[in-house]
Order: sequence, then structure tokens, then C-alpha cells
Amino acid sequence: MIRTEENKELVRRFVRLGNDRDFDRLGEIVAPDFARHCPATPDVRVRSFDDFRRFLEMDSATFPDSTVTMHELVAEGDLVAFWATYAGTQKGPMGPFAPSGRRMEVDFGGVFRIDDGKIAHLRLTWDNVSALTQLGHFSPPGAE
Repeated sequence: MIRTEENKELVRRFVRLGNDRDFDRLGEIVAPDFARHCPATPDVRVRSFDDFRRFLEMDSATFPDSTVTMHELVAEGDLVAFWATYAGTQKGPMGPFAPSGRRMEVDFGGVFRIDDGKIAHLRLTWDNVSALTQLGHFSPPGAE
């Protein structure tokens, strides 16, 4: 039996635990073979919860005050789609980009897949141009 409301609550818990940096408890609700796919970060490979935890730890070092705010959740079957905002101040390096000390707020969307009561898969994307511009790492053509 598919439980869409319970799946949505699982995603809300995922976000709360991530915002709280409670990665041990996050591991209780994420499948060991969790996979994350994001065309905005094609070089980031996440194929297990351990990979995901390392990714979150690096993200927290780069954006120590980051938070995710969920705006919309829509569930059907074992899928939960979302629209959210990521906000944080870049205090650490981000790939080739040195810390800027600047804050960004970027809307993003995606879909979670729930298997056997655990989050098994996340597909998401966001606007990298907006993020890099806000952080001072990119100036769009024609910007003054």
C-alpha cells in the first residue's frame, strides 16, 4: 500500500535532519544504496548513504549556515516532488571557487523516490548561473 502522506512526512523529516546536520539520524531514514542525480553538479557521484553523508559534510563546511526550506510537496505513489529554497553563506571553497563570504538563495526542485519506508533516490536541479552570480563567481554577459 502506497502512503503518500507518510512519504511527504518522511521528506519533511529528511529536510529537518539535514538542516540540523543530524547525519546519524538521517542515516536511519535513507537507504544504504541511496542515489542522488543532479545535472547542476555532474561531477558529484552519490551512490550510497556514505557518499551522501560525505557530500553533506562538504556542503556544510562550505555553507555552514545553509538551510533548505520546502515550499511545495506533491506525492504520487512512491514519488514525492518538491520545490524548495537553499540559502547559505559561502565560507569555504566550492570546487574551484574560493570562499566569497557572500550569501545566496537559490530555488530548486526535484523528486524523491521512497522504497520500503526509506528515501532511496533523489533527482534534483537548480540554476547554477544564479548561484554563482550571487556568490560573486560569475558575471552574466551584459551585467553592469
